[in-house]
Amino acid sequence: MNHAPTHPWIKTDCGQAKYAELSARKGTLAKLRLSWFVVIAALRDWHLPTA
Repeated sequence: MNHAPTHPWIKTDCGQAKYAELSARKGTLAKLRLSWFVVIAALRDWHLPTA
C-alpha cells in the first residue's frame, strides 16, 4: 500500500484503493464525491489503529 496524503485518516486497504480510484477522476462532481468519501471514510476508520 502506498502512503497517500490521506493515509492517517483512511486506514483500510479497500479505502485506500477507493481513494485512488476516485482521485483519478476529473470534474467537479468527481471532486465533490472524493471529498465526501474522505469525510465518511475518515469517520469510519477513526477507531482503527494506524498501520
